[in-house]
Amino acid sequence: MSASSSSLSRRGFLAATGALSLAGMLSACGGGDSGGTSGSATKPVSQADIDKAMKTPTQLTFWTWVPNIDKEIALFEKKYPAVKVKVVNAGQGTPQYTKLRTALKAGSGAPDMVQMEFQAIPTFTITDSLLDLRPYGASALKSTFVDWTWGQVSGTKGEIWAIPQDTGPMGMLYRKDIFDKHGIQVPTTWDEFAAAARKLHKADPNVYLTNLAANQVAAWHGLLWQAGAKPYVTSGKSDITVSVDDTVSQKLGQYWGTLAKDGVIGVEPDFTDSWYAALNKGKYATWLTGAWGPAFLSGSAKATAGKWRAAPLPQWDAAKPSSGNWGGSTTAVIRSTKNPIQAAVFAQFLNSDPASAKMFATEQFFFPATKTLLGEASFLGDAPAFYGGQKVNQVFADISAQVDPAFQWPPFLDRVATDWTETVGKSLADKTDTVRALGSWQSRITTFAKSQGFTVKGG
Repeated sequence: MSASSSSLSRRGFLAATGALSLAGMLSACGGGDSGGTSGSATKPVSQADIDKAMKTPTQLTFWTWVPNIDKEIALFEKKYPAVKVKVVNAGQGTPQYTKLRTALKAGSGAPDMVQMEFQAIPTFTITDSLLDLRPYGASALKSTFVDWTWGQVSGTKGEIWAIPQDTGPMGMLYRKDIFDKHGIQVPTTWDEFAAAARKLHKADPNVYLTNLAANQVAAWHGLLWQAGAKPYVTSGKSDITVSVDDTVSQKLGQYWGTLAKDGVIGVEPDFTDSWYAALNKGKYATWLTGAWGPAFLSGSAKATAGKWRAAPLPQWDAAKPSSGNWGGSTTAVIRSTKNPIQAAVFAQFLNSDPASAKMFATEQFFFPATKTLLGEASFLGDAPAFYGGQKVNQVFADISAQVDPAFQWPPFLDRVATDWTETVGKSLADKTDTVRALGSWQSRITTFAKSQGFTVKGG
């Protein structure tokens, strides 16, 4: 965990954001994306055709924001010397998606392959923009990846829309020194967490147990995921059930809204100068974050080296441990590619080849999506000094096995995120009724979905 703080900060921020600016994507449905390959084709491509294609001189374009990915691409080009991959950084996260949407609508300028976060996939599949990778052998990789990550890239009819690259199962990073000073045990349940929040802030009004950022819908989704919520369930392209104000959601709203209203947790925006300063100064004793968080924090809060430890999230039901996910991404193939075989083979090789997958974990410090790496002794045994020699990867590997594979994302996440910030997030920041805000969020999502032609249930 010795990557530069700049790359860690950049990647951590991207993995963390979770909100996409994809307004208007639905209006692009069916427009301009005229590839020669069906997005839902299921007829297998023969091995002979694959072998021929991989020996044919080809230039592929790959949009990605991953730093130093040329190292992984070199492994692919060594195995397939006829195929060359041009890397383009079209922006990090949101800017890339915006440019991709524009290219798809125009019918030209789209790449062959693209870096795509899990939560962005439905927004692009609904417009038939991604290539179904089943005909190119992707189904054989299912057992290679952690079950829940495969669920994230799979369609409702069995399509495989992308290949997982990295993940963000959620855990809790905590300041052992602050806990020890105030006699706080690591909370294993949310009731214990709430009690610790009150105890700590009473003992030291300048310190909060945690910060639940009022601008961070990705963290809220991760907490919903852990609690067993099913906020969005789609069937086909026009039916969606929206349940962001159900019993599970209201339980979260009541819990976090009360802590915020009582002033015993922070609610300031994250990934800001003041937030970074707060982490370095010990204003927050925990950070509820994805598995990318440990590497990110070690580069962004250097003043606190040696004081942090990792633990699972507190549980709603200690007998049934679970977690959610925050962050992570994939490699998807754009349906309009003129070289579908080469592009599909690239997406699979990049993320499943043992050497390439391991490189992501050791060079970019991504948290793995493959079962092999998550069970590798050298990975699990890493004991960074920043965490007092604790085997942090082992903690998050165990957590990864507890993530529900059934969680789905909406096909208009940008709107969902904006509406959350203006309702639920605002209630946290203003210390008003968060449960009531959930109702407003539900209403807004429902109204928008209907305006886009969806049949909406649950709202």
